[in-house]
Amino acid sequence: MSGVDKSVRVRFAPSPTGYLHIGSARTALFNVLFARANNGTFILRIEDTDRNRYVEESMEDIKESLSWLGLMWDEGPGVGGDVGPYIQSERLDIYKEHADRLVETGHAYYCFCTPDRLDELRKAQAAAGEPTGYDRRCRDLPEEEVRRLLDEGVPSVIRFKMPLEGATIVEDVLRGKIRFENRLLDDFVLMKSDGYPTYQLASVVDDHLMKISHVIRGDEWINSSPKHVLLYKAFGWEAPVMAHLPVILSQSGGKLSKRHGATQLREFREKGYLPEALVNFLALLGWTSPDGEEVLDFDQMVSSFSLERVGTSPAVFSYDKLDWLNGVHIRRLDPDEFSDRCIPFLQRDGLVSNPATSEEVAYVRKVAPLLQERVKLLSDISDMSGYFFTDEITHDPSLLVPRKMSKEETASVLRKSLEVLEGLDDFSESALETTLRSLVDSLGLGTRQVFMPIRVAVTGSTATPGLFETLHVIGKERVLERIRKAIQVLQEQ
Repeated sequence: MSGVDKSVRVRFAPSPTGYLHIGSARTALFNVLFARANNGTFILRIEDTDRNRYVEESMEDIKESLSWLGLMWDEGPGVGGDVGPYIQSERLDIYKEHADRLVETGHAYYCFCTPDRLDELRKAQAAAGEPTGYDRRCRDLPEEEVRRLLDEGVPSVIRFKMPLEGATIVEDVLRGKIRFENRLLDDFVLMKSDGYPTYQLASVVDDHLMKISHVIRGDEWINSSPKHVLLYKAFGWEAPVMAHLPVILSQSGGKLSKRHGATQLREFREKGYLPEALVNFLALLGWTSPDGEEVLDFDQMVSSFSLERVGTSPAVFSYDKLDWLNGVHIRRLDPDEFSDRCIPFLQRDGLVSNPATSEEVAYVRKVAPLLQERVKLLSDISDMSGYFFTDEITHDPSLLVPRKMSKEETASVLRKSLEVLEGLDDFSESALETTLRSLVDSLGLGTRQVFMPIRVAVTGSTATPGLFETLHVIGKERVLERIRKAIQVLQEQ
């Protein structure tokens, strides 16, 4: 079914018209997985022929996003290869040559219709309730008339001569045979008047010249596939195997959009998703592992990936599931690795300098592992750990005072705690635990009545990592100073 009977060469060919979309990242991932599973080659090609929608910074965003995900290309911009260049705007002569060949062989023709005429035509067709499309006015112009108009410099495009009857069959490895009636297909443009090719021509020419064996892309390109099949036939080339991936829907069933949450790769990165978690999640949007396992690393995906396990039903993008997977992958990290990944977010929020000093890195490696079990997104780290990095602690009396205790009783507990902690030379976790549990016993109170005021005094929060680990990492002098301030707040109430 997958058609893997020749050397596998696949491509991801985004248009730099904006930041990389999460759906496009899924397409890139499936191409990479298929290439790696079949010892093939993954090519990155930039399709920048739509100059009206071109965004300058988009190409760098595409490359940076793919690199961050770990989806490195074997051939393409910055890497090179034998069939480059890999940026379409650098291949214009190639497309012109192939468009001219189609004209010479009778498969294409020059069209001199103006944009105004085409606009009026579409309006008239729509008003009459007819399908909109080109009326083939220039299809059979005499050769002498074509030559005269070209010599006079009349702006023109080159259109493909679609068959007027019959049907074109597209073989899709996931969906089987898809039939398209030729009479319903337009004479589409191959070369625009500005000298740039359309997607249809450039994509087919490049796929052939770059020896692409399998075209794996989103199902939004299904309607373009008969045009591509006919172009391959016109050139006398063998078409690659085609596979159109299922559409990605929001949880509400509609098209995934910004109102549902992040949609651009850079947004997920900025929110603190791990690349391995995002890759794991994207792989499950349309593909299932043989054993049904959902938590997978990249090597596991490669070893079990096949097009046979890719479905055609819409894939639902669940942010809840992504958050869960991200938490799982965070907990699988080595503590030092987790700490290092937190540093950019701590720097962004001004808690660690940039670049971080060796002392700061060592301190983060003490702090971050205390929170690793609770963090869902790396961006959570600043809010969850701020009291480790700043001494500007807000002491809320309503949090300081446990239930069934008065302010005076709480202040007394904190004074006793201050006294025993001041006398500690060893501020290790074990020494702190022994000392504070002895204090609980000597006061005849419950652990919560003693530990909660200390916790809030030192952190400003009731939800923190273990008390003894927290006190140890913050350090004796800072702990004592914060307890003194908390006592002062209670006294002033």
